[in-house]
Amino acid sequence: MKQQEKVQSILNEFDIEKFRSQLIDWFNKEQRILPWRDNQDPYRVWVSEIMLQQTRVDTVIPYFNNFMEQFPTPEALANAKEQDVLKAWEGLGYYSRARNLQNAVREVVAHYEGRVPDNKGQLGDLKGVGPYTQGAILSIAFDQPEPAVDGNVMRVLSRILMVEEDIAKANTKSLFEALVRSLISTDNPSAFNQGLMELGAIICTPKSPSCLLCPVRSECRAFNAGREQDLPYKTKKKKQKKQPYIALFIENEKGEVLIEQRPEEGLLASLWQYPMAPLNEVSEQDIPSWFYGEYGLKINVQSTIDHVHHVFSHLIWDMQVKKAHPTDGALDRKRSRFVSKESIKEYPFPVSHQKIHKHLS
Repeated sequence: MKQQEKVQSILNEFDIEKFRSQLIDWFNKEQRILPWRDNQDPYRVWVSEIMLQQTRVDTVIPYFNNFMEQFPTPEALANAKEQDVLKAWEGLGYYSRARNLQNAVREVVAHYEGRVPDNKGQLGDLKGVGPYTQGAILSIAFDQPEPAVDGNVMRVLSRILMVEEDIAKANTKSLFEALVRSLISTDNPSAFNQGLMELGAIICTPKSPSCLLCPVRSECRAFNAGREQDLPYKTKKKKQKKQPYIALFIENEKGEVLIEQRPEEGLLASLWQYPMAPLNEVSEQDIPSWFYGEYGLKINVQSTIDHVHHVFSHLIWDMQVKKAHPTDGALDRKRSRFVSKESIKEYPFPVSHQKIHKHLS
């Protein structure tokens, strides 16, 4: 069955107008007060949507306020140092979001006089602006009837329309985008899309949805069939890979601590960390010789002072943290340096290594 035929089949006998009005009325009355909803400034909408990807609203609020204070305009963000941007993002995770956002904003300043484009093609060409972010900006900031479909929206509509497709598949997302195109209000696309997002965030939650408080309960096919807990259907992710490491807290005679900057590409790119070695490549006994070969310093590795367990979306770091002192040689490794304990927190660190900061005192 072709997608448009499938959409028509799903929406057959569904009261679209009633659903729209119920959703928009509820959102206008019950929406949470959030800082990025103060106005429809497309730059603010853009920043908020990037921060909200894979991150809870309560977590994002202080980061958003701080970020907008430091970089209130596209020009301010475009002209900022990357390290300052990463520092403002420190602890929020998924740091490629910050780098992509800054690079895209630089394009906006260079090619569009600092104005976020309201053209779908131009917006979609910007770094890190995928279909969801594009739809969110166009609908929320520019009142264009474009779909903004993420996991929240797919969960809500899979229950309301009783769609039993696997939401982990790319073609299912395409189906939901087509459904939203048929459902979205052309008069108030901003409130419609935000209403779907809000419904998924506070009512139609992944577990134990608050169906009795739902403003569109009367139109929800899954609720009426007693199947709201069965949907959405999603295949399980693969288990996260566990990676053991030794992290080294190396303090010299001056009381300075050795830190290093990660590569410019890949996981946690350009952030700072304490030196670390994968235990599946370097045994614990070989750490001194490995370190001398990599850094040009001989070190005396002492006792374990901590154990850090950090979970990423796709892997788990298990880090033994050992204290060490340099005994001979000279530091010979680019992107590494000894810094004072007072200044170390000026550098952007990932959460996994921020957990080691407590040993600075």
